[in-house]
Amino acid sequence: MAPPREAVALDEGALLAAAMPDAGRRPSPASRARLAGFAWAALSVTIFSGWFVVTRFSVTRELGIWDITALRFGIGAVLLAPAVLRRGSRPPVAAWGEGLVFALLWGMPFVLLVALGLKLTSAAQAAAIAPTLMPVFAGLFAWTFLKEPQGRLRWIGYGAIAAGLVALVAAGAALHGPPDPLGLAALAAAAAMWAVYTLLFRRSRLTPIQAAALICIWSAILFLPAYLLLGLSRFAHAAAGEIALQAAYQGLLMSGVAIITFNRAVSLLGAGAATATIALLPAVAALLAVPVLGETPSPAECGAIALIVLGVLLASRPSQRSRPTERRRP
Repeated sequence: MAPPREAVALDEGALLAAAMPDAGRRPSPASRARLAGFAWAALSVTIFSGWFVVTRFSVTRELGIWDITALRFGIGAVLLAPAVLRRGSRPPVAAWGEGLVFALLWGMPFVLLVALGLKLTSAAQAAAIAPTLMPVFAGLFAWTFLKEPQGRLRWIGYGAIAAGLVALVAAGAALHGPPDPLGLAALAAAAAMWAVYTLLFRRSRLTPIQAAALICIWSAILFLPAYLLLGLSRFAHAAAGEIALQAAYQGLLMSGVAIITFNRAVSLLGAGAATATIALLPAVAALLAVPVLGETPSPAECGAIALIVLGVLLASRPSQRSRPTERRRP
């Protein structure tokens, strides 16, 4: 006697469910948060990569380091001020002190150091040094001072990133001569400051946009009076198109969009994974530098960049003891 059709259908359904246990299953909240975090990180990497190219374009022409800094934080402070001054969104008074610390780490001093490094080296070298050293510093600082376990794969990833950086700088030196030591020191210091900021922001109760606003406001307060009183502006010597390009990229994209997207990535991925993805900057910057600056990477530089990318894939893996979850905001 043949089995009823309903039983056959049930058996087929059971077989399909056994063969595809994940079919129809929605991603877990942690998986969705991780995917969103990588999307935010990808956007910030794209903007940061263009920043190295766009900034070098001007600091080697008419506009100076001081003009770039003034545009970035002057415009950013005006655009983001409502995030901390509007009624209903004002952070507590103590948050302004925290914002000052953030500004000293990832605000005006950071931009001046990177701009100095760009002026003394090149866009490719600067994009290779600061972003790739930053996740290595972040991992070392978290392990040393916060006692956060990194895991074997992350240590291997940090080692690959560092080895790729050394190979990239060596390949560039073979083609263009050794880089300026002062420029290298400025970029390394900027990377260390960026790493400390990332670790501190991960434990902050500020939202990404509030942190970005406080960084811009404090940097403008600290920098713009000296910039104006000392007559450091070179706007009179620059073309209107160059000023417009820098105003849009520095003031809008970097001070607003990039800081917010990076902070969001840190919130969702954790400091270790978010900072590791930033090490992809040399690859993206190298691609952007080809049409903009006419700088084509050599085969040795391409190999070094591939090693850095491998290190990123390993270093961005979540540790077993600390899976990334979205941070609650007040």
